[in-house]
Amino acid sequence: MSQDQVVAMTAGTQLEKTRARYGLLAVVVSNLAIVVVAVVGVWRLDGDKSVIVGILTAAFTAMSSMTTAYLGIKAISNTAKSLAQGAAAASASPLTVPPAAVPPVSVPPAQRSN
Repeated sequence: MSQDQVVAMTAGTQLEKTRARYGLLAVVVSNLAIVVVAVVGVWRLDGDKSVIVGILTAAFTAMSSMTTAYLGIKAISNTAKSLAQGAAAASASPLTVPPAAVPPVSVPPAQRSN
């Protein structure tokens, strides 16, 4: 591996780490905002149980959807990156083809001569 390839891999790795950190930060901040809005909504309703249940259900649904979407996108991104790296490594290495299996030559049974 050349020095340029090592530097490019390091820069790419650093970029991926930065994207992951800020993506996770965005999800956490969004979830906290949803919690704050839900708490304020519940506090302002003064005990109307049916509306409180609706607010909490909506807040839970929004938080779980946001988190699941982030984790799903991150997993697919990591899988695609792994496949791309595998394809690049496969195209860089010489193709080795194993020798074809040759079936043994079958000898016919000896014929009887009468």
